[in-house]
Amino acid sequence: MAENCSHNCSSCSSNCSSRKTESLLKEPHKNSTIKKVIGVVSGKGGVGKSFTTALLASFANKQGKSVGIMDADVTGPSIPHAFGVTDHATGSEAGIDTVLTPSGIQLMSMNLLLDEATTPVIWRGMVISGTVMQFWTDVVWKDVDLLFIDMPPGTGDVPLTVFQSIPLAGIVIVTTPQDLVKMVVEKAVNMANIMHVPVLGIVENMSYLTCPDCGKKIEVFGRSKVEEIAKEYAIPAIARIPLDPKIAEFADEGRIEDYETDALADIFKQIENAPELK
Repeated sequence: MAENCSHNCSSCSSNCSSRKTESLLKEPHKNSTIKKVIGVVSGKGGVGKSFTTALLASFANKQGKSVGIMDADVTGPSIPHAFGVTDHATGSEAGIDTVLTPSGIQLMSMNLLLDEATTPVIWRGMVISGTVMQFWTDVVWKDVDLLFIDMPPGTGDVPLTVFQSIPLAGIVIVTTPQDLVKMVVEKAVNMANIMHVPVLGIVENMSYLTCPDCGKKIEVFGRSKVEEIAKEYAIPAIARIPLDPKIAEFADEGRIEDYETDALADIFKQIENAPELK
């Protein structure tokens, strides 16, 4: 502490131990009960982040967890379609209600608020970020053990808003086996470190193709790098999701909950061990 300290930090430039950092975290809706929040992020688009979010949520639901998905990709929401959800969200002065998938996963997405799912959302960043925050402060999430947030790609307005304003227990990074994967993952890891949010796992989507005749794993996009990257950045769990025609079929038909995979088991263990909200 500096000599002659007035204890008025707002007028002082000293970086002393008595300075208090103002928290930007926002409280969820007063009627919400959420035990744990997990962000699903990617350093670039087109890697299957929404698909991974859907698989993680479905896997957790099958383990007996009460699950919710906040679709924070406001301008490109795809979560409702993957689950075959077409109902519109409703609400009252008491808050906005989520919409349930066939297996009972709670959803909130911009597409659930539009008259037509094909209506484009042509908004600037601040408005989009504000909408995402309303998904947290105005939506009633009922007795949710795990709330997954499907974030838009990159490190822009919405990811920054979520990292700063919502108490994340950790994040899962989604990538693909391409040459630029290291740079993409590094961006996400560095943002998580800056925001003091742990990285729980990394998913390598489209990791390989299984030959239907001989069962051999063919690495279509080149040799997998996910294990090396996880070791370099001390990421505790990995998952390799194959190129599988059934994935596209199930997602297109709105039956993503029916797709079975145990590839996410190790990441789910890390999610279970992450701290709950206080």
